[in-house]
This record gives sequence, C-alpha cells and structure tokens, in this order.
Amino acid sequence: MSTYFFYCRDKSDTAGLRKTVVEAHWAFMDNYADRMVARGPTLTDDGKTPTGSMHAVELTDADAARVFAYEEPNYKAGIYDDVMACRWTNALKRTMWDFEGDPDANQRFLFIGHGRGGDDVTGRRNELLQAHRDFLAPPEKMRQQILRGPLWDMAGEIWLGSLFLLEASDREAAEAFFDGEPYTADGLYERTELHNWRFGGRQ
Repeated sequence: MSTYFFYCRDKSDTAGLRKTVVEAHWAFMDNYADRMVARGPTLTDDGKTPTGSMHAVELTDADAARVFAYEEPNYKAGIYDDVMACRWTNALKRTMWDFEGDPDANQRFLFIGHGRGGDDVTGRRNELLQAHRDFLAPPEKMRQQILRGPLWDMAGEIWLGSLFLLEASDREAAEAFFDGEPYTADGLYERTELHNWRFGGRQ
C-alpha cells in the first residue's frame, strides 16, 4: 500500500449539482473508509460554499489511484474542473481523526506547495529536509499541524511539493506559519495555495 493525495477543484456554479450526488459520493467513499487518512471540502472565505475536495487515502498502486480519482461520482457528474493526483508521504504517521484540535476556536486550512520543477529540485529539497523538519518541530508549531508530508510523482521518486493540513486562529495566522520555512525561503515552490478546509465525511 502507498498513500495518495487528491485535490479536485470545483468548476464554478456547481454547488447545486454537488448536493444531488452527495449520497453517491459518500457511498463511493464508504468503500475506502478503512484506508482513509484525511478528507474534506475546501470552502469559500465565508465557509459556506465548497470550492473543491481533498482526500488522502491508502491504495495498492497507481491504477487504483486512477479508479479513485476518475470513477468518483463528483468527477463523473462533471463537478470538477481539474484533478491533482500524486503520491504522498504521511510524515506524522496518523490520520486526521487522531488530531486533537479546537475547531470551535480555530479554523482549518489546506496548504499545497507546488514544487518549481527542474532536474535539481528533488536534490535541493533533500538538502533542506533536516532544516525543514527542525523548523516544524517546536511544540507551538506541532500543535497546529493536523497532517503534513511531501508530494511525489506516481513512482514516488520526484518531489512535487508539500501538503499541510493546519489549524490556526485565522488565515493570517496560517500564512504566518510558513514565515521563514526553509523550502519557502529557498524558493522551492513555484506557487502555493491556502484553502479554507474542514473535516469531511458523512454529516
């Protein structure tokens, strides 16, 4: 088994369509319940409208990952504009349900750092890995981390970027979490995304 990460970005004006297939979506995901590491929708700033879906799930191989991505009811219904699918290393070796946070007092966020590419990027990332880990190790930062880890190509060899699920008081605090982070400071990311996010699953 390997862990795969999926981020599926919604087309505009598909919130109504989402509602019509939500039960089919949940039923599909029920088949993966014992292998699910994290799941949930990204949301508009007001937290009311979905903008996409993320899942991290343990699967046998890349073929199984393609089934997960493209046989999923939201995808088949035409809700998604694009699908990001890649391997992922679960650096904290837990699921999102193991995280003891405070969602009543804080917000939750999905951060995706997209690696800048190039022949040297994986090697440069490896050179900075210990500094990256040291930056994330202080207790006050560990308390914010729901999950984190590197993103890889489907062969698990080329570094594509980073995934973080964070809890923070607000967006400004979530952005500040990365101030001085070695990968960010070194310019390893071509671009980054920070999405409002919440734990997903059957309501």
